[in-house]
Amino acid sequence: MKHTFSEEHARFLKKRRLRLCLIWSLRIGLLALLLGLWELVTACGWVDPFLMSSPSRIAKTIVTLYRENNLLYHVGVTLFETVVGFAIAVTLGCGIALLLWWSDTLRSVLEPYIVVLNALPKIALGPLIIIWCGTGSKAIIFMTVLVGIIVAILHMLSAFIATDKNKILLLRSMGARKTQILRKLVIPSSLAAFISMLKVAVGMAWIGSIMGEYIVSKAGLGYLIVYGGQVFKLDLVMSATFLLCALAAGMYFLVVLLEKILVKNAES
Repeated sequence: MKHTFSEEHARFLKKRRLRLCLIWSLRIGLLALLLGLWELVTACGWVDPFLMSSPSRIAKTIVTLYRENNLLYHVGVTLFETVVGFAIAVTLGCGIALLLWWSDTLRSVLEPYIVVLNALPKIALGPLIIIWCGTGSKAIIFMTVLVGIIVAILHMLSAFIATDKNKILLLRSMGARKTQILRKLVIPSSLAAFISMLKVAVGMAWIGSIMGEYIVSKAGLGYLIVYGGQVFKLDLVMSATFLLCALAAGMYFLVVLLEKILVKNAES
């Protein structure tokens, strides 16, 4: 079915598209400018390229890793650990937040412990995690979950508690059960908070996986960063860091895409 818009609406949509194009042009232009300046200062010798690397050297290092069949392997290891840890942290975090919302007594008992765990530097548990999970991907996934789960719990619990009390009273006065209130009101009203939590959890998942790879790993981008620093291959360090930025940005934009889909379905 073909949609027809008024002239004013068509002008609004055109202006919106032009603004979006302008924003993306400025984003890409800023990135190109920064990379160009970086290449210039290293090519002119103003900064030692051994210490700062350069975009061209990073590109050569990535191509070399690909030709040696190391690139996809290390990227795949880190991506697997991050995505699995992210999924577990989000799922458990939302489930625990629901339990804490459901029971005021349980929330009162556990809330201080959750706050303490959130303040605890997770890297301090590194030696224990190695003893518990060994030196493989399990330890890194566990670290990723540990870093992200508390953030997920606190975000979603705050959103559940912030549900309009008057609407809850209205549903109760109409005989709604707690499960119905949860399904019909609490969860739908927490959609924006859920998306916000996912955006934060993406960053926490990458922090957790790379932190885990710093402590114990035999493969992955974190391993390449540690190895490159030990043997003073700073081009390798910068290349792995660049790949991390690209992967994290890609994962973030997937969350943004999910947000658009959920908002569109909620409005329809």
